[in-house]
Amino acid sequence: MYLDFYGLRENPFNLTPDSHFLFLSDKHREAMAHIRYGIENKKGFILISGEIGAGKTTLCRSLLKDLEKSHKVALVLHPTVSPSGILRAIIKDLGVSAKARSTHDMIDILYSFLLETKNVVLLIDEAQNLSVSALEQIRLLGNLETEKEKLIQIVLVGQPELKDILTKPSLKQLNQRISVRYHLYPLSREETCQYIGHRLQKSGEIGNLEFSGDALQLIYNYSGGIPRLINIICEYCLLAGFVKNTFLIDKDVVQHAVKEMQGGTILNMDKTDQVYEDIKLQTEPQITRIKAI
Repeated sequence: MYLDFYGLRENPFNLTPDSHFLFLSDKHREAMAHIRYGIENKKGFILISGEIGAGKTTLCRSLLKDLEKSHKVALVLHPTVSPSGILRAIIKDLGVSAKARSTHDMIDILYSFLLETKNVVLLIDEAQNLSVSALEQIRLLGNLETEKEKLIQIVLVGQPELKDILTKPSLKQLNQRISVRYHLYPLSREETCQYIGHRLQKSGEIGNLEFSGDALQLIYNYSGGIPRLINIICEYCLLAGFVKNTFLIDKDVVQHAVKEMQGGTILNMDKTDQVYEDIKLQTEPQITRIKAI
């Protein structure tokens, strides 16, 4: 609806984990470096944690695209299944055609496959949803090794509670085997501005849109630097700007946008005016044009 108005090819703030829109902040670069280090040095288990909407899935999918050139990759997106179900999902995603009747058979099939294939990566997203028994099964997969190296590199990606789950006494052995860990923190205010500009540039924006300095501060304040929340707020802002027939996203547009979201529970809308009063003490009201990254 508003894409033609702004001259955009596609929605810049879509919530799907599209690697085309991947914005590599310093934090995301560090997270990617940790994953690469763990995989290339065959460390076995790698843990990437972060808040909901921090960009973990988009980051990992982008990395997997590169890894598929040199590695065989299995991706488990919805790990709310039994331990045997996890094994079947892994075997299927790796393209192993052999049939197995039991968990023992599946382990043997995987071991034979790993010995032949060598560079294999298993990535489990939303790993905080795994049961303790499923996590224990994943640990046993990590035991598939030769005298010199791990045969499968396992990347566990999940929300912060995953770290707490791994501290359970029953998962002590798995927790001890995780040699590479990184927690992905939210974007800073400056990174939030860069993120918005990056998304607009990737969607074909040619300089028609402007975000004021206080509008950017409001967006950062409401989102806390969480990319998914930034996307939600900015999409509402573009819709509000379209309705107002303006290319300038200022604090009034942002406030109108968040009030339109008041029916949901995504943001706390009760302190909109007070937040802006606090922000005025920190920022200049001049217009800041978002620059494409």
